[in-house]
Amino acid sequence: MIILTGGAGMIGSMIAWHLNTILNKKQFVIVDEFLVPEQEKNISKRDFIDLIGKNELPNYLKSNSQIEAIIHMGAISATTENNFNNLLKSNIRYSQFLWDWASANQVPLIYASSAATYGNGEFGYKDNSDALLNYKPLNAYGYSKHFFDMWVQNQLQQNLPKPPKWFGLKFFNVYGPNEYHKGRMASVVYHAFNQFKKDGEVRLFKSKNPEYKDGMQLRDFIYVKDAVRCIFHLLESSNKSGLYNIGTGQAQSFKDLANALLINLKEPDSHIKYVDMPKDLENKYQYYTEADIKQLRNSGYDLKFNNLLEGVSDYVQNYLLQPDQYA
Repeated sequence: MIILTGGAGMIGSMIAWHLNTILNKKQFVIVDEFLVPEQEKNISKRDFIDLIGKNELPNYLKSNSQIEAIIHMGAISATTENNFNNLLKSNIRYSQFLWDWASANQVPLIYASSAATYGNGEFGYKDNSDALLNYKPLNAYGYSKHFFDMWVQNQLQQNLPKPPKWFGLKFFNVYGPNEYHKGRMASVVYHAFNQFKKDGEVRLFKSKNPEYKDGMQLRDFIYVKDAVRCIFHLLESSNKSGLYNIGTGQAQSFKDLANALLINLKEPDSHIKYVDMPKDLENKYQYYTEADIKQLRNSGYDLKFNNLLEGVSDYVQNYLLQPDQYA
């Protein structure tokens, strides 16, 4: 059986979707806290063994030994979280507990890191552990993920116990179904869809960087279904533990994203409007991210990634425009 933390979140619930609908598996346990009532809908269609609270997991692990893997997606994921005590408890200590348990019980571990660990990208986006000391995250969330990546490397350098295989996944800009509970942290695709429904326009941030025109800020946008396929490739097919970028390897602009949405809504790009960036984001904003995915490709992952038009089309047509938007 698989332990899936954060299973009611966006990526976690799509991992559960993949287990049920693609792999035809239901031998997994979801661990989560329902901070928003809508999260229940993320897993209402899923078939799994048990649903337990985050604080119940230590006791659950003591009484259940038949665990084949831990997929740890649970975390505070808000880039605007400023209470570091909360981040320390949820993103660092809980991850350390799972690493130690997986090491002691020789169970494979996958955990969620983040592209936010790379800061403004001045040292590139290579998932090479040798470069970790160079990175300077732009917010407390990014630092909490970076700290755990560094802690793992320290465990390895000291030859302390480790899981039989482990993968730290640096997710880039993930978008797709089941993100509706995330509020401000939901993807630009989702916000743009709702903006157009309400106001007849798609709003993008103006650029504060002279090197980038309005709307031409670049991100590595990855459709959540692609991200989940990468997870199961690593878990099932790779024995090369380490940090892995989870992105497409091809940056696209926010204007590309807006156009992909408007094409699906059969609307012209004249509906795109540019607005000032919120003050609390100005100094913490990444103008360019692009995953270096050589290591992922070298692990044997050879599937094609959806580009923005392809991913947004599936998201809009099969979810956002449907009476039931949930996967």
